[in-house]
Amino acid sequence: MQGAKRSDTRRYREHLQRRSAPVSGGQHRPISVIQWTSIDGFGFMLSAALFCLVVAISDGDTLKLRCGEAGAFRQLTVRLHAIDAPELSQPFGRRARQALSQIAYRKTARLDCEDDEDRYHRRVCRVKVAPNSCTEAHCAKTLDAGLAMLTVGMAWWSRAYADEQSPTERGQYAFAEFEARGKRAGLWADRRPVPPWTWRAAHPRTR
Repeated sequence: MQGAKRSDTRRYREHLQRRSAPVSGGQHRPISVIQWTSIDGFGFMLSAALFCLVVAISDGDTLKLRCGEAGAFRQLTVRLHAIDAPELSQPFGRRARQALSQIAYRKTARLDCEDDEDRYHRRVCRVKVAPNSCTEAHCAKTLDAGLAMLTVGMAWWSRAYADEQSPTERGQYAFAEFEARGKRAGLWADRRPVPPWTWRAAHPRTR
């Protein structure tokens, strides 16, 4: 079984190499996958980075994405790394979903994922998309969706993930939440917003 998986992986990498061969004018076709490994439940999954299309927004920290080649698409459910947004059933929950939709919906996203899933069987990933200000055909994926949600005041920084962040990223997330609080942006307009982990404990059937 392991030999078959390695063979499949080798064939897929050869396929990517063919796709990256020069076309007219000496240009190269874009390669969406940097490195793949085989995991249960998804067939092939990334070990470095993957580019997928955001096809649905479930809530303020969960997206559904379509990955892979035409005719062999796979859907992936992703939880944004290091943030926690209000549940849909609590105050600001639907506004948080709308905010994430404005940031990422129908965009191609770069995913950098952790090795495991969360308890809801979602991949936990850093998700980067092109900023809305970019009007070019091919824009760099420079906007961190999780950081953007903190900036607009529609999520909490999940400090439990702080050890998995670089010092720079921790500082960016901490400052974004601090500044949103100070501006009373988004959910911080409520003087006593209820964190989603507290809400889930009191409403265990919210998912």
